[in-house]
Amino acid sequence: MEDVISGAPAPAGGSDALRAAALAKIAREAARSVGPALRAAFRGQMRVDHKVDLHDPVTEHDRATEAHLRGLLLAATPGAVVVGEEAGASGGEGGAGQIEWYVDPIDGTSNFAAGMAFWCVSIGAVIDGEVVAGAVYDPMADLLFWADAEAAWCNDTRLEAVSVPEEARALVITGYPVQRDFRLDGRAVALDRFARLTEAFSTLRRPGSAALSICHVAAGWADAAAGFGVSAWDVSAALLILRRAGGTYQPLRLGRAAPGAPAHACPGYWATGAGARYPTLEAVCAEVDAQRRNP
Repeated sequence: MEDVISGAPAPAGGSDALRAAALAKIAREAARSVGPALRAAFRGQMRVDHKVDLHDPVTEHDRATEAHLRGLLLAATPGAVVVGEEAGASGGEGGAGQIEWYVDPIDGTSNFAAGMAFWCVSIGAVIDGEVVAGAVYDPMADLLFWADAEAAWCNDTRLEAVSVPEEARALVITGYPVQRDFRLDGRAVALDRFARLTEAFSTLRRPGSAALSICHVAAGWADAAAGFGVSAWDVSAALLILRRAGGTYQPLRLGRAAPGAPAHACPGYWATGAGARYPTLEAVCAEVDAQRRNP
């Protein structure tokens, strides 16, 4: 992997917009820098381990990519904290005004390991609990989604998240239910909720990357997305991209995040573009949230 981050470190002072623009540039360049190595590794021989169970794989490329990104981000923003999926937090001590980077080196590892081309690199910058910049890079399609204080983009095209108004005509992306959801919600209940979504929406897809799914909503390629087991490194960049594109990202605490927790720290969400009115999706999300807050 080649170090390609250029320019001065992100300014500690100055306007919020300038700082966000500088951080977005760092995130974009860092995300693109790991693309060639990941493309070369994809569909090749690789070692696959598992963290919690067989539904939670990790590859040698997840670990190597995160280590590389950690080094780049800490060099570009001295004193920052980097929180990665594989190795946790490192860098500064935290505190007001400090930059926190949330990094998922490969969001969609199961797809990456299996040879399915729906995975991405996600890098989000957070200051004082607010996501201020981010980038999500799909190396196989060479699509770089990113956002700063003013707008969201895919490569050089400004994004506008617009969904069809009626859920009967809409495409929704969700991973629900997985084995964890059966355990938490009950198999029959979870399958009934899945059936309601399947019946209500024109198309339901389960592609397997929260960050990339939310970006597809931001681009107008999907109408909605929902998830109930995400982490900050999965969604920090993508939720900002969606919001800057004019879409809605509604976090769900699911009994695991404290009241008032920032959106990127909440383990669930639903996301839509402008114009969406999807009562079945909102009802299912509200039911899951309520059940897990009061098991």
